[in-house]
Amino acid sequence: MERALLQSLVDFLSYRGPDSHECGMDASIGLGHAMLRTTRQSRGERQPASLDDGRFWITADARLDGRVELITELERSGRIVQPNAPDSELILHAYAAWGTPSVEHLRGDFSFAIWDAHHKQLFCARDHFGIKPFYYLEREDLFLFSNTLNCIRMHPEVSGELNEAAIGDFLLFGLNCDNATTSFRDIQRLPPGHSLSISTEGLKIRRYWTPPTDGRIRYSKPEEYVENFKSLLESAVGDRLRTDRAGILLSGGLDTSSVAAAAREISAKGAQNTDIRCYTHIFDSFPPDREGDYAREVGEFLRLPVKCMALDHIQLFEGWDDPEFSLPEPVDDPLFAGFLDTCRTISADCRVLLSGEGVDNLLDFQMWPYAGDLRRNGEWRRLLTDMANYFWIKPFPWDSIRTRMKRIIGKDLDMPIFPPWFNREFFDRAKLKARWKERSEHPVMPSAHPIVPHAHASLSLPRWTQMFERENAGLTPYPLEVRYPFLDLRIVNYLLALPPFPWFFEKILLREAMAQRIPERLRMRRKTPLAGDPVSAQLQKTGAERLNQIPWSEDSDRFMERSALVPLDGEMSAQQIRTHLRPYCLNIWLQSARKVRSPMHAQAGSG
Repeated sequence: MERALLQSLVDFLSYRGPDSHECGMDASIGLGHAMLRTTRQSRGERQPASLDDGRFWITADARLDGRVELITELERSGRIVQPNAPDSELILHAYAAWGTPSVEHLRGDFSFAIWDAHHKQLFCARDHFGIKPFYYLEREDLFLFSNTLNCIRMHPEVSGELNEAAIGDFLLFGLNCDNATTSFRDIQRLPPGHSLSISTEGLKIRRYWTPPTDGRIRYSKPEEYVENFKSLLESAVGDRLRTDRAGILLSGGLDTSSVAAAAREISAKGAQNTDIRCYTHIFDSFPPDREGDYAREVGEFLRLPVKCMALDHIQLFEGWDDPEFSLPEPVDDPLFAGFLDTCRTISADCRVLLSGEGVDNLLDFQMWPYAGDLRRNGEWRRLLTDMANYFWIKPFPWDSIRTRMKRIIGKDLDMPIFPPWFNREFFDRAKLKARWKERSEHPVMPSAHPIVPHAHASLSLPRWTQMFERENAGLTPYPLEVRYPFLDLRIVNYLLALPPFPWFFEKILLREAMAQRIPERLRMRRKTPLAGDPVSAQLQKTGAERLNQIPWSEDSDRFMERSALVPLDGEMSAQQIRTHLRPYCLNIWLQSARKVRSPMHAQAGSG
């Protein structure tokens, strides 16, 4: 790769890494980096960085957990490490000490590539949950990688040919269900928990981590479960607060309020305080919403400022014709402009945003697998006690019975709908009926976990990859890094090893951990979804005329029959609206995707 081309690709990334733009090359490889400094240790960081007289080079988008423990391990292995070394340098030291198994010593959010000049090997890895993206292209004479998909698309040797399997998945399910591919034929995605090595022996991909199934933590005293969880949450939030200012996406519910409480306490007692600010999405007019009131109550209790960001004004597909609008992959949210607006607002205040995502999945309560495990292990006393307590506090399952009856009589409007508007040739070529049947019959991935199979399996769902990449600065496109304390590996391993009853039942573990730390009525408040669907409300308010004003891309005709599109109105169910809006989502994305292949592509090619 020519240096001018490499520099043009790095310069393209300046929107997500405004602090420095550097690249380096030798006869074998070129590395480039656009820096976004988000931790105190990164204030003087420069990348690409080297170690051991240039034997090892790295470019990384990384934030590590458990730095003290990692540095101690490195020093025991003979490495000399500065306490305030940036996270990328710690990763390089780990590789120098342990080679490719070094990734198994790392905790946190990371996506990196290390060039080992001695062995002529490039070693790459993506974190356990895929919070940091990693895309790549492999050809006989070219290996190209980035944490930003549109950056790879700018290279003149990368075609714009689409991956029909990914497009089919999007139209059926709203996302690409294959974590190893993207919407483009040439560009692959390194799945979460995987590493990649490329050398003279070729390319090798290895899965270095899977969610554990063999953990088993049992304490003699109930309070020990809560105290250990509180300690882990404090460590997880603390490791994500190594910055001077941080935001919290506060909903007014239990999960985000818990993150805010932990962050407030850590900042107050730390040697270096972090300026914490809270941000809340609200709907002032439709649908009726009290999240702003709850969030403000949490803010007052914790003495944290709360900024409410109204989303009512966002119209369907707002901003689709913006010349700067070029999403890397299709998005099935016609109100996505509202999320981008909030990212712009928050990024003007801070570069780090904490989210409460993850704990709902990890505390997914299942009684019967747990009861079966007690029976298999002969724990009859515990089985009788827990079953008696469970039936004493378990509410009557009216909602479950109501949902089953609707499905039996065919009136469950939230059931997935098979679309009628596919192009017939595409339908047959992509085998969409078989794909629909496969995903419909097996919506939950199989799990070998003996007591919490749903929680365990949920960690491998492709929706995580979709969410992380949508909230990443490579897409939004604002210099804002979202962090997820509940998806700290220490918390995940702990929760997968606990007895689910009583701790997962109505999230008792988290509620007990927050006693006297958040307002009592919010601590005991049940999770309540929005009273209505924002897209349905917008359709009722403005109608579907806006959809008819959007020009149709000829590329869309490869996938859909325009004459078969279903007219939309606000009286449809949310599931029906989501399904029948996807052709419009794809049509708009196909038009915006061309922008990356035209002026940007030409500029990269001429650079």
